[in-house]
Amino acid sequence: MIECSHNPPLLHDYTQLLNHSRVNVKRLMNHEPGLEECELPLVDLYGLWSENEEERVSCASEICKASSEWGFFQIINHGISLELLKRMRKEQVKLFKAPFDQKTAPGLLDNSYRWGNRTATCPKQLSWCEAFHVPLSKICDDTCYGEFNSLREVMQEYAGAMQELAKSLARVLVANMGAPPGVWEDKCTASTCFMRLNRYPPCPVSPDVFGLVPHTDSDFLTILHQDEHVGGLQLMKDSKWVAVKPNPDALVVNIGDLFQAWSNDVYKSVEHKVMVNQEVERHSIAYFLCPSYESFIGCCEEDKSVYRRFTFGEYRTQIQQDVKAFGHKVGLPRFRVSS
Repeated sequence: MIECSHNPPLLHDYTQLLNHSRVNVKRLMNHEPGLEECELPLVDLYGLWSENEEERVSCASEICKASSEWGFFQIINHGISLELLKRMRKEQVKLFKAPFDQKTAPGLLDNSYRWGNRTATCPKQLSWCEAFHVPLSKICDDTCYGEFNSLREVMQEYAGAMQELAKSLARVLVANMGAPPGVWEDKCTASTCFMRLNRYPPCPVSPDVFGLVPHTDSDFLTILHQDEHVGGLQLMKDSKWVAVKPNPDALVVNIGDLFQAWSNDVYKSVEHKVMVNQEVERHSIAYFLCPSYESFIGCCEEDKSVYRRFTFGEYRTQIQQDVKAFGHKVGLPRFRVSS
């Protein structure tokens, strides 16, 4: 990475961790040469909005099947305009090109700027990225944008569109389990969800460095607008890592831990990661559908549940404790009845 004023001190942090650990980097990163590239299941959401019941049922079935078999799928004809996606990406790039000192300035996007991993103790725990992880409740706060006035309007429009799309997908998944929509609808509002703007700078160290360390998402579901041309997203499929081929026309959806617990393991929250590129940067935007911290996550069939009931706040606290103690998230296994 060329040292310049807008890059975070990732190279410094990586070097410090490498010197401290004195271990082989490729072994740490579980490098797999010749990784298989896959195309995720592609769902055309045109059928979901169709007046034809057979088309609606067929589309819903595709969503649920992909959520059970892959935990990931792509969507086209999702209702979010290409023009809005382009405007949001343009503003995102402009934000990350700002000087590092400006991005870390107090108050910008609710003080949500972060980079790397401040709790990392070895290279395998470092994420070679920078990000703004913004609560939707702050997106309408004009004081959050500082000098980035043009970001405010497009970010509000983008968040609103993603919220509606996420809820439409969630309704399908809930209905498939035979649960009434009211059980879920009140849990996730614009005040409880998040957006994460990501930038993965070029990494001069090695193409085997994590842009984002292996993890599962801790929400109900995530909608990702990833880079249309620069790959890097990988997921665990049939006990091996596969690389996701970018599709410039699609958004990527993945199931989070909460839907896996709520569905009693019918829907799968799949481990995934991002790998860096040595030559070019990569951008993505993730929308996280989350409930309030007080919301209980109980199985839709509680008498058969493999998980005990827990609140989202309890889950988040346990994750933070595990990361601090072990350097990584443990997640749902902590809440299985058998444990």
